[in-house]
Amino acid sequence: MEQQLKDQFDGLLEKYTELLLGESSDELKEKVKMWALYTHISKSMPPLAKHWNSTYPEAKEDLKSIIGEIKDLNEQFRQIKKKD
Repeated sequence: MEQQLKDQFDGLLEKYTELLLGESSDELKEKVKMWALYTHISKSMPPLAKHWNSTYPEAKEDLKSIIGEIKDLNEQFRQIKKKD
């Protein structure tokens, strides 16, 4: 894969994270990437997500925590934007 594409996609992910959460960092981008990919997998291939959840219950709990964090940060950002 070309480095230019990787850099451009990283820019897309950074902007998406910023628009979703109000800020962007490497850690938040990684969490958003995991959240987005898992959400897509769980909707497009539910049996795969169910299998993964049962195979790695501790990872499932960690991912649930990340999903909750993304949801909370998004809600906080939306409330701040609403006030402005």
